[in-house]
Amino acid sequence: MRVAAAFCAISLVLLAALLPAEPSPRADVRILEYDKDGRPTVVRRFRIEDGERAPGADVLVLPENRYEDGELLVVNPPPRFQGPARRLGFAVIETVQLPQLSLEVFRLRTPEGLSVPQAITLLRRRFPRSVIDANHIYQPQQGTNIASSDARGLIGWAKATADCGKGVRLGMIDASVDVRHPALAGQRIRFRSFHKSKRKPGPADHGTAIAAMLVGKPSWGGLLPGAELRAGNIFEVNETGQVVGNAVGLLKAINWLAKERVHVINLSVAGADNKIMRIAFKRAQKKNMVMVAAAGNWGSADRPAYPAAYEQVIAVTAFGRQWVIYFRANSGPYIDFAAPGVRVWTAVPGGGRFQSGTSFATPYITILMALEIVRRPGRSSQTLRRFLRKHTIDLGAPGRDDIFGWGFVDLRPDCAG
Repeated sequence: MRVAAAFCAISLVLLAALLPAEPSPRADVRILEYDKDGRPTVVRRFRIEDGERAPGADVLVLPENRYEDGELLVVNPPPRFQGPARRLGFAVIETVQLPQLSLEVFRLRTPEGLSVPQAITLLRRRFPRSVIDANHIYQPQQGTNIASSDARGLIGWAKATADCGKGVRLGMIDASVDVRHPALAGQRIRFRSFHKSKRKPGPADHGTAIAAMLVGKPSWGGLLPGAELRAGNIFEVNETGQVVGNAVGLLKAINWLAKERVHVINLSVAGADNKIMRIAFKRAQKKNMVMVAAAGNWGSADRPAYPAAYEQVIAVTAFGRQWVIYFRANSGPYIDFAAPGVRVWTAVPGGGRFQSGTSFATPYITILMALEIVRRPGRSSQTLRRFLRKHTIDLGAPGRDDIFGWGFVDLRPDCAG
Protein backbone atom coordinates (compact mmCIF):
# COMPACT_ATOMS: atom_id res chain seq x y z
CA MET A 1 0.00 0.00 0.00
CA ARG A 2 2.85 2.40 0.84
CA VAL A 3 4.50 1.70 -2.52
CA ALA A 4 1.25 2.27 -4.41
CA ALA A 5 0.65 5.48 -2.47
CA ALA A 6 4.14 6.71 -3.33
CA PHE A 7 3.58 6.13 -7.04
CA CYS A 8 0.23 7.90 -6.82
CA ALA A 9 1.95 10.83 -5.15
CA ILE A 10 4.57 11.00 -7.88
CA SER A 11 1.84 11.16 -10.51
CA LEU A 12 0.12 13.97 -8.62
CA VAL A 13 3.38 15.89 -8.27
CA LEU A 14 3.99 15.51 -12.02
CA LEU A 15 0.46 16.70 -12.76
CA ALA A 16 0.88 19.71 -10.47
CA ALA A 17 4.19 20.60 -12.11
CA LEU A 18 2.71 20.48 -15.59
CA LEU A 19 -0.42 22.48 -14.84
CA PRO A 20 -0.08 26.28 -15.19
CA ALA A 21 0.14 28.32 -11.98
CA GLU A 22 -2.92 30.31 -13.00
CA PRO A 23 -5.99 28.77 -14.68
CA SER A 24 -5.57 28.89 -18.45
CA PRO A 25 -8.23 28.42 -21.12
CA ARG A 26 -6.05 25.76 -22.79
CA ALA A 27 -3.20 23.65 -21.43
CA ASP A 28 -1.58 20.30 -22.18
CA VAL A 29 -1.33 17.90 -19.23
CA ARG A 30 0.70 14.67 -19.04
CA ILE A 31 0.07 12.00 -16.41
CA LEU A 32 2.37 9.03 -15.79
CA GLU A 33 0.83 5.65 -15.04
CA TYR A 34 2.70 2.79 -13.35
CA ASP A 35 2.56 -0.99 -13.42
CA LYS A 36 2.60 -3.38 -10.44
CA ASP A 37 6.44 -3.30 -10.31
CA GLY A 38 6.52 0.49 -10.09
CA ARG A 39 7.65 1.05 -13.69
CA PRO A 40 6.20 4.09 -15.47
CA THR A 41 4.52 2.42 -18.42
CA VAL A 42 2.48 5.06 -20.26
CA VAL A 43 2.14 8.80 -20.56
CA ARG A 44 -1.44 10.01 -21.00
CA ARG A 45 -1.71 13.39 -22.67
CA PHE A 46 -4.83 15.47 -22.10
CA ARG A 47 -5.87 18.85 -23.44
CA ILE A 48 -7.48 21.11 -20.83
CA GLU A 49 -9.87 23.59 -22.42
CA ASP A 50 -11.66 26.30 -20.41
CA GLY A 51 -11.07 24.38 -17.20
CA GLU A 52 -12.53 21.14 -18.56
CA ARG A 53 -10.66 18.10 -19.83
CA ALA A 54 -11.19 17.67 -23.56
CA PRO A 55 -12.58 14.26 -24.54
CA GLY A 56 -10.14 11.47 -25.34
CA ALA A 57 -6.45 11.06 -24.57
CA ASP A 58 -3.27 10.49 -26.51
CA VAL A 59 -1.39 7.58 -24.92
CA LEU A 60 2.35 6.98 -25.34
CA VAL A 61 3.68 3.66 -24.08
CA LEU A 62 7.20 4.35 -22.83
CA PRO A 63 9.51 2.37 -25.15
CA GLU A 64 12.20 1.70 -22.53
CA ASN A 65 9.65 -0.19 -20.42
CA ARG A 66 8.29 -2.37 -23.21
CA TYR A 67 10.08 -5.73 -23.14
CA GLU A 68 9.48 -9.45 -22.93
CA ASP A 69 8.54 -10.28 -19.33
CA GLY A 70 10.96 -12.62 -17.62
CA GLU A 71 13.71 -12.32 -20.27
CA LEU A 72 16.99 -10.52 -20.68
CA LEU A 73 19.91 -10.59 -23.13
CA VAL A 74 23.67 -10.89 -22.64
CA VAL A 75 26.13 -10.34 -25.46
CA ASN A 76 29.58 -11.98 -25.70
CA PRO A 77 29.77 -12.97 -22.00
CA PRO A 78 33.01 -14.22 -20.40
CA PRO A 79 34.03 -17.90 -20.57
CA ARG A 80 32.20 -20.25 -18.18
CA PHE A 81 29.38 -17.71 -17.89
CA GLN A 82 26.49 -20.15 -17.83
CA GLY A 83 27.35 -21.96 -14.59
CA PRO A 84 27.45 -18.88 -12.33
CA ALA A 85 24.36 -17.51 -14.07
CA ARG A 86 22.43 -20.71 -13.33
CA ARG A 87 23.51 -20.61 -9.68
CA LEU A 88 21.99 -17.11 -9.48
CA GLY A 89 18.70 -18.55 -10.73
CA PHE A 90 18.94 -17.65 -14.43
CA ALA A 91 18.17 -20.19 -17.16
CA VAL A 92 19.51 -20.08 -20.72
CA ILE A 93 16.53 -20.14 -23.10
CA GLU A 94 18.47 -19.67 -26.33
CA THR A 95 21.98 -19.04 -27.59
CA VAL A 96 21.95 -16.91 -30.73
CA GLN A 97 24.98 -16.99 -33.02
CA LEU A 98 25.30 -13.93 -35.27
CA PRO A 99 28.46 -14.60 -37.29
CA GLN A 100 27.90 -11.69 -39.69
CA LEU A 101 28.00 -9.29 -36.72
CA SER A 102 30.61 -11.26 -34.73
CA LEU A 103 28.20 -11.55 -31.81
CA GLU A 104 27.00 -14.31 -29.52
CA VAL A 105 23.81 -13.47 -27.62
CA PHE A 106 22.36 -15.41 -24.69
CA ARG A 107 18.61 -15.08 -24.04
CA LEU A 108 18.01 -15.78 -20.36
CA ARG A 109 14.98 -16.50 -18.22
CA THR A 110 15.09 -14.33 -15.08
CA PRO A 111 14.99 -15.86 -11.56
CA GLU A 112 11.53 -16.37 -10.11
CA GLY A 113 10.33 -13.39 -8.10
CA LEU A 114 12.66 -10.86 -9.74
CA SER A 115 11.49 -8.20 -12.19
CA VAL A 116 13.53 -7.69 -15.35
CA PRO A 117 15.23 -4.49 -14.01
CA GLN A 118 16.11 -6.30 -10.75
CA ALA A 119 17.49 -9.28 -12.68
CA ILE A 120 19.61 -6.99 -14.88
CA THR A 121 21.04 -5.28 -11.78
CA LEU A 122 21.86 -8.66 -10.19
CA LEU A 123 23.60 -10.00 -13.31
CA ARG A 124 25.55 -6.78 -13.92
CA ARG A 125 26.95 -6.96 -10.38
CA ARG A 126 28.16 -10.51 -11.05
CA PHE A 127 29.45 -9.74 -14.57
CA PRO A 128 30.26 -5.99 -14.58
CA ARG A 129 32.08 -6.09 -17.92
CA SER A 130 29.28 -7.81 -19.82
CA VAL A 131 26.68 -5.98 -21.91
CA ILE A 132 23.24 -6.89 -20.50
CA ASP A 133 19.80 -5.52 -21.34
CA ALA A 134 16.13 -6.40 -21.59
CA ASN A 135 14.67 -8.13 -24.64
CA HIS A 136 12.98 -4.91 -25.73
CA ILE A 137 9.84 -4.86 -27.83
CA TYR A 138 9.47 -3.00 -31.14
CA GLN A 139 6.37 -1.70 -32.90
CA PRO A 140 5.52 -1.22 -36.59
CA GLN A 141 5.15 2.51 -37.31
CA GLN A 142 1.78 2.68 -38.99
CA GLY A 143 -1.00 5.10 -38.17
CA THR A 144 -4.35 6.30 -39.37
CA ASN A 145 -6.28 5.16 -42.46
CA ILE A 146 -7.37 8.05 -44.68
CA ALA A 147 -7.68 8.29 -48.48
CA SER A 148 -5.25 9.76 -51.05
CA SER A 149 -2.93 7.98 -53.55
CA ASP A 150 -0.49 5.10 -54.07
CA ALA A 151 3.24 5.48 -53.36
CA ARG A 152 4.25 6.77 -56.79
CA GLY A 153 1.20 8.93 -57.30
CA LEU A 154 1.71 10.56 -53.91
CA ILE A 155 5.21 11.75 -54.80
CA GLY A 156 4.25 12.70 -58.35
CA TRP A 157 6.03 9.91 -60.23
CA ALA A 158 4.43 8.10 -63.14
CA LYS A 159 3.97 4.33 -62.86
CA ALA A 160 7.24 2.44 -63.23
CA THR A 161 8.21 -0.09 -65.84
CA ALA A 162 8.30 -3.70 -64.63
CA ASP A 163 12.12 -3.78 -64.68
CA CYS A 164 12.63 -0.46 -62.86
CA GLY A 165 15.23 -1.19 -60.17
CA LYS A 166 16.69 -4.30 -61.81
CA GLY A 167 20.01 -5.14 -60.13
CA VAL A 168 19.00 -3.62 -56.78
CA ARG A 169 18.72 -5.91 -53.74
CA LEU A 170 16.67 -4.41 -50.91
CA GLY A 171 16.38 -5.66 -47.35
CA MET A 172 13.36 -5.14 -45.11
CA ILE A 173 12.78 -5.84 -41.41
CA ASP A 174 9.11 -5.61 -40.61
CA ALA A 175 6.05 -7.83 -40.21
CA SER A 176 4.98 -10.87 -42.24
CA VAL A 177 4.46 -10.46 -45.98
CA ASP A 178 1.64 -11.93 -48.05
CA VAL A 179 3.78 -12.91 -51.05
CA ARG A 180 0.65 -14.21 -52.86
CA HIS A 181 -0.99 -10.79 -52.83
CA PRO A 182 -1.72 -9.51 -56.38
CA ALA A 183 0.73 -6.64 -55.79
CA LEU A 184 3.57 -9.08 -54.96
CA ALA A 185 2.84 -12.42 -56.68
CA GLY A 186 5.66 -13.18 -59.08
CA GLN A 187 7.93 -10.42 -57.76
CA ARG A 188 11.51 -11.20 -56.71
CA ILE A 189 10.90 -11.67 -52.98
CA ARG A 190 12.57 -13.99 -50.49
CA PHE A 191 10.79 -14.05 -47.13
CA ARG A 192 11.94 -15.37 -43.74
CA SER A 193 10.29 -15.16 -40.35
CA PHE A 194 12.23 -14.79 -37.11
CA HIS A 195 9.37 -15.25 -34.65
CA LYS A 196 9.70 -17.55 -31.64
CA SER A 197 8.97 -21.20 -32.41
CA LYS A 198 6.18 -21.40 -29.79
CA ARG A 199 4.40 -18.30 -31.09
CA LYS A 200 2.51 -17.56 -34.28
CA PRO A 201 3.81 -14.87 -36.63
CA GLY A 202 1.92 -11.59 -36.44
CA PRO A 203 -0.49 -10.27 -39.09
CA ALA A 204 0.85 -9.49 -42.55
CA ASP A 205 -0.84 -6.09 -42.99
CA HIS A 206 2.10 -3.80 -42.28
CA GLY A 207 4.79 -5.95 -43.90
CA THR A 208 2.73 -6.49 -47.07
CA ALA A 209 2.15 -2.72 -47.34
CA ILE A 210 5.85 -1.83 -47.06
CA ALA A 211 6.94 -4.66 -49.38
CA ALA A 212 4.44 -3.50 -52.02
CA MET A 213 5.69 0.07 -51.74
CA LEU A 214 9.26 -1.11 -52.27
CA VAL A 215 8.88 -3.73 -55.04
CA GLY A 216 5.16 -4.00 -55.78
CA LYS A 217 3.92 -4.33 -59.34
CA PRO A 218 3.57 -1.11 -61.36
CA SER A 219 -0.22 -1.29 -61.17
CA TRP A 220 0.08 -1.07 -57.37
CA GLY A 221 2.46 1.88 -57.40
CA GLY A 222 5.63 -0.05 -56.45
CA LEU A 223 8.68 2.23 -56.31
CA LEU A 224 11.16 -0.31 -57.74
CA PRO A 225 9.17 -3.22 -59.22
CA GLY A 226 12.27 -4.77 -60.81
CA ALA A 227 14.31 -4.93 -57.61
CA GLU A 228 14.86 -8.00 -55.43
CA LEU A 229 13.56 -7.95 -51.85
CA ARG A 230 14.75 -9.89 -48.82
CA ALA A 231 11.97 -9.49 -46.25
CA GLY A 232 12.39 -10.54 -42.61
CA ASN A 233 9.48 -10.73 -40.14
CA ILE A 234 10.19 -10.05 -36.45
CA PHE A 235 6.57 -9.78 -35.23
CA GLU A 236 4.65 -12.48 -33.39
CA VAL A 237 1.55 -12.95 -31.26
CA ASN A 238 2.51 -13.32 -27.60
CA GLU A 239 0.71 -15.22 -24.83
CA THR A 240 -1.67 -12.32 -24.12
CA GLY A 241 -2.65 -11.91 -27.78
CA GLN A 242 -0.52 -8.81 -28.37
CA VAL A 243 1.51 -8.41 -31.56
CA VAL A 244 5.13 -7.71 -30.60
CA GLY A 245 8.56 -7.79 -32.16
CA ASN A 246 11.61 -8.19 -29.95
CA ALA A 247 15.33 -7.49 -29.96
CA VAL A 248 16.31 -11.13 -30.59
CA GLY A 249 14.23 -11.28 -33.77
CA LEU A 250 15.70 -7.98 -34.92
CA LEU A 251 19.25 -9.23 -34.33
CA LYS A 252 18.60 -12.42 -36.30
CA ALA A 253 17.07 -10.48 -39.17
CA ILE A 254 20.04 -8.07 -39.41
CA ASN A 255 22.46 -11.01 -39.42
CA TRP A 256 20.49 -12.69 -42.24
CA LEU A 257 20.37 -9.54 -44.36
CA ALA A 258 24.11 -9.02 -43.88
CA LYS A 259 24.66 -12.51 -45.26
CA GLU A 260 22.31 -11.74 -48.18
CA ARG A 261 24.43 -8.69 -49.03
CA VAL A 262 21.50 -6.33 -49.55
CA HIS A 263 22.23 -2.78 -50.67
CA VAL A 264 19.99 -1.08 -48.07
CA ILE A 265 17.79 -2.24 -45.16
CA ASN A 266 14.37 -0.62 -44.66
CA LEU A 267 13.27 -0.65 -40.99
CA SER A 268 9.72 0.55 -40.38
CA VAL A 269 9.87 -0.37 -36.68
CA ALA A 270 10.54 1.57 -33.48
CA GLY A 271 11.43 0.85 -29.88
CA ALA A 272 13.83 1.65 -27.04
CA ASP A 273 17.59 2.22 -27.02
CA ASN A 274 18.81 -1.29 -26.31
CA LYS A 275 22.50 -1.65 -25.38
CA ILE A 276 22.91 -4.85 -27.38
CA MET A 277 21.16 -3.41 -30.44
CA ARG A 278 23.49 -0.42 -30.21
CA ILE A 279 26.48 -2.76 -30.56
CA ALA A 280 24.83 -4.66 -33.41
CA PHE A 281 24.17 -1.51 -35.44
CA LYS A 282 27.76 -0.35 -34.96
CA ARG A 283 28.98 -3.75 -36.19
CA ALA A 284 26.59 -3.53 -39.15
CA GLN A 285 27.96 -0.11 -40.09
CA LYS A 286 31.53 -1.46 -40.02
CA LYS A 287 30.39 -3.98 -42.64
CA ASN A 288 29.17 -0.98 -44.67
CA MET A 289 25.52 -1.92 -44.24
CA VAL A 290 23.19 1.01 -44.95
CA MET A 291 20.03 1.22 -42.82
CA VAL A 292 17.02 3.51 -43.14
CA ALA A 293 14.37 3.67 -40.40
CA ALA A 294 11.03 5.29 -39.60
CA ALA A 295 11.37 8.26 -37.24
CA GLY A 296 8.49 7.02 -35.07
CA ASN A 297 4.82 7.82 -34.57
CA TRP A 298 4.80 8.69 -30.88
CA GLY A 299 4.33 12.43 -31.43
CA SER A 300 7.30 12.92 -29.11
CA ALA A 301 10.10 15.49 -29.10
CA ASP A 302 11.88 14.05 -26.05
CA ARG A 303 11.73 10.27 -26.61
CA PRO A 304 13.71 9.25 -29.70
CA ALA A 305 12.63 6.10 -31.54
CA TYR A 306 15.24 3.43 -32.15
CA PRO A 307 16.79 2.20 -34.39
CA ALA A 308 16.13 5.49 -36.26
CA ALA A 309 17.97 7.52 -33.61
CA TYR A 310 21.18 5.49 -33.83
CA GLU A 311 23.94 7.48 -35.50
CA GLN A 312 24.46 4.70 -38.06
CA VAL A 313 20.83 4.84 -39.27
CA ILE A 314 19.10 7.31 -41.61
CA ALA A 315 15.90 8.56 -39.92
CA VAL A 316 12.88 9.48 -42.06
CA THR A 317 9.80 11.44 -41.04
CA ALA A 318 6.49 11.85 -42.89
CA PHE A 319 4.53 14.76 -44.29
CA GLY A 320 1.23 15.13 -46.12
CA ARG A 321 -0.32 17.65 -48.49
CA GLN A 322 1.18 21.14 -48.61
CA TRP A 323 4.28 19.86 -46.75
CA VAL A 324 2.36 19.55 -43.46
CA ILE A 325 4.18 17.22 -41.06
CA TYR A 326 2.35 14.04 -40.02
CA PHE A 327 0.69 14.94 -36.73
CA ARG A 328 2.01 11.88 -34.86
CA ALA A 329 5.58 12.05 -36.20
CA ASN A 330 8.42 12.20 -33.69
CA SER A 331 10.80 15.14 -33.80
CA GLY A 332 14.35 15.64 -32.57
CA PRO A 333 17.97 16.10 -33.62
CA TYR A 334 18.12 12.59 -35.09
CA ILE A 335 15.67 13.32 -37.96
CA ASP A 336 17.49 13.26 -41.32
CA PHE A 337 14.95 13.57 -44.14
CA ALA A 338 11.23 13.87 -44.87
CA ALA A 339 9.08 12.12 -47.47
CA PRO A 340 5.36 11.63 -48.20
CA GLY A 341 3.76 9.33 -45.65
CA VAL A 342 0.21 10.55 -45.18
CA ARG A 343 -2.77 8.95 -46.95
CA VAL A 344 -0.79 6.34 -48.90
CA TRP A 345 -2.72 3.61 -50.73
CA THR A 346 -1.12 0.35 -49.61
CA ALA A 347 -1.54 -3.35 -50.31
CA VAL A 348 -2.83 -5.45 -47.39
CA PRO A 349 -3.95 -9.09 -47.29
CA GLY A 350 -7.25 -9.33 -49.13
CA GLY A 351 -6.92 -6.00 -50.96
CA GLY A 352 -5.69 -2.53 -50.09
CA ARG A 353 -6.31 0.43 -47.81
CA PHE A 354 -5.08 3.94 -47.13
CA GLN A 355 -2.59 4.38 -44.31
CA SER A 356 -0.41 7.06 -42.74
CA GLY A 357 2.77 7.02 -40.67
CA THR A 358 6.52 7.44 -40.80
CA SER A 359 6.69 3.79 -41.93
CA PHE A 360 5.26 4.78 -45.28
CA ALA A 361 7.74 7.63 -45.82
CA THR A 362 10.80 5.45 -45.23
CA PRO A 363 10.71 3.41 -48.50
CA TYR A 364 11.27 6.55 -50.61
CA ILE A 365 14.64 7.23 -48.99
CA THR A 366 15.51 3.51 -48.96
CA ILE A 367 15.15 3.14 -52.73
CA LEU A 368 17.00 6.39 -53.52
CA MET A 369 19.94 5.23 -51.41
CA ALA A 370 19.90 1.76 -52.95
CA LEU A 371 20.03 3.18 -56.47
CA GLU A 372 22.94 5.43 -55.56
CA ILE A 373 24.85 2.48 -54.02
CA VAL A 374 24.35 0.43 -57.20
CA ARG A 375 25.69 3.35 -59.26
CA ARG A 376 28.61 3.99 -56.90
CA PRO A 377 29.33 0.83 -54.83
CA GLY A 378 30.87 1.09 -51.38
CA ARG A 379 29.21 4.32 -50.30
CA SER A 380 28.71 4.61 -46.53
CA SER A 381 25.71 5.94 -44.64
CA GLN A 382 27.53 9.21 -43.95
CA THR A 383 28.50 9.63 -47.60
CA LEU A 384 24.93 8.94 -48.67
CA ARG A 385 23.60 11.44 -46.12
CA ARG A 386 25.81 14.12 -47.62
CA PHE A 387 24.74 13.16 -51.13
CA LEU A 388 21.01 13.37 -50.35
CA ARG A 389 21.47 16.68 -48.51
CA LYS A 390 22.59 18.24 -51.79
CA HIS A 391 19.22 17.38 -53.34
CA THR A 392 16.79 18.46 -50.63
CA ILE A 393 14.03 21.02 -50.61
CA ASP A 394 14.34 22.79 -47.27
CA LEU A 395 11.17 22.59 -45.17
CA GLY A 396 10.41 24.23 -41.83
CA ALA A 397 13.13 26.37 -40.25
CA PRO A 398 16.09 27.24 -42.56
CA GLY A 399 18.70 24.46 -42.64
CA ARG A 400 18.36 21.24 -40.69
CA ASP A 401 15.58 21.32 -38.10
CA ASP A 402 14.12 18.83 -35.64
CA ILE A 403 10.81 18.52 -37.51
CA PHE A 404 11.80 17.87 -41.15
CA GLY A 405 15.53 17.17 -40.79
CA TRP A 406 17.25 18.43 -43.93
CA GLY A 407 13.92 18.39 -45.77
CA PHE A 408 12.40 16.57 -48.74
CA VAL A 409 14.84 14.74 -51.05
CA ASP A 410 13.97 15.98 -54.53
CA LEU A 411 15.34 13.07 -56.55
CA ARG A 412 13.66 10.43 -58.68
CA PRO A 413 14.83 7.20 -60.30
CA ASP A 414 15.62 7.30 -64.02
CA CYS A 415 12.58 5.08 -64.55
CA ALA A 416 10.26 7.28 -62.47
CA GLY A 417 8.62 8.91 -65.47
